[in-house]
Amino acid sequence: MDGPVFDIAHMFAGGLVLVSMMMLYQDRLYALLNVFALHSLVLTLSVAWQAFVQDAPHLYITAAIALVFKAIIIPVVLHRMIRQLGIHREIETVVGIGPTMLAGIGLVALATAVMLRVTPKANPLAREDLAFALSVLLLGLLVMITRRNAVSQVVGFMSLENGLVLAATGAKGMPLVVEISVAFSILIAFIVIGIFLFRIRERFDTVDVRALDDFKGRRRK
Repeated sequence: MDGPVFDIAHMFAGGLVLVSMMMLYQDRLYALLNVFALHSLVLTLSVAWQAFVQDAPHLYITAAIALVFKAIIIPVVLHRMIRQLGIHREIETVVGIGPTMLAGIGLVALATAVMLRVTPKANPLAREDLAFALSVLLLGLLVMITRRNAVSQVVGFMSLENGLVLAATGAKGMPLVVEISVAFSILIAFIVIGIFLFRIRERFDTVDVRALDDFKGRRRK
């Protein structure tokens, strides 16, 4: 039983890392949002499997939250926001896709090496899930760093949070109150970010964060 349990858990967690790498490759906003929806769907499957393995029914609620909010509602709202704001659909990156992908591979290797080294006595399933989770977290951070468009940075932030959820559920789950608190925190952050995007668009006629840097430079002069 342990073999199939581990294999399926690793398949879902590893799939989340793979989809994170796919996010690094995207150069159009709609494609990035679709991949994020897939990212959240894989997270849902991973959390649901952990709920089954750990016999932790409250994790099914976490899976449902990820499915409803992250895989469906947030991508749909962001699609609509892009249309309403008339945002340029292509994503401008700080560096090319090739170097970004290489950096992503390096971060995955680093996360795996570090996590396996610092958790030698942990449960094997939790230990390897934590390594995958750290990889997802670092890749989400890389998405935020290498994208100039504010919407793509929001997506990077939410994929980073998916890594945190994977880590928490892999380590024998979180208390339900913590999960609900995290979900509401993310929802509030999403609302605030949405308002922020509208204000940027209204003020600078773009959501490219370089406009903010240019504005700060002019203010200093």
